[in-house]
Amino acid sequence: MELFDRPVNKTSNLLPYEGIVNYYGKVFGSQAADEYYELLLDTVQWERDVAIIFGKRIETKRKVAWYGDKAFEYTYSNNTKTALPWTQELNNLKLKTEELTGESYNSCLLNLYHDGSEGMAWHRDEEEDLKKDGAIASISFGAERKFAFKHRQTKETVNVFLEHGSLLVMRGTTQTHWLHRLPPTKKVHSPRVNLTFRTIVE
Repeated sequence: MELFDRPVNKTSNLLPYEGIVNYYGKVFGSQAADEYYELLLDTVQWERDVAIIFGKRIETKRKVAWYGDKAFEYTYSNNTKTALPWTQELNNLKLKTEELTGESYNSCLLNLYHDGSEGMAWHRDEEEDLKKDGAIASISFGAERKFAFKHRQTKETVNVFLEHGSLLVMRGTTQTHWLHRLPPTKKVHSPRVNLTFRTIVE
């Protein structure tokens, strides 16, 4: 199912069943989106992501950062990160996201993809640290990239393009029934900054 050319309706569920995904489209004007993009590239404490696979430590080209209300620990891919305190820009973005989505968040995982060769394989955000069925809000700045969902049983797929300054929210049982990924592409030659606001269970 392709969702590339549909008008944006933030109340419309992009998934056909067993989950809720709302795409809000561009929620920042061009100037604000450009400013946040440059600020995040310059001020976020980016570091290469690390995964422990079969006991072997692997560094990704993609860079990541982890921020939160407290020094929350978050473990994924057998690697634990400790949250840094919010910067002013990140806190402003958190408050804006909470206002738009009607949800609350206490942490944010950021990803920096330098170009289309960097992506993310099929996965679910189902770590024990995360609130069960909690909303995850994804803000994108920079290069427009395709984002894909795949149902775990039926294998049905749903694709959407995430625009510069846009917001997408995954809610309910989405993480239980659907995988998602950022597929690599040879068509994109510029960076994308992605912020995923989440709720860590204390």
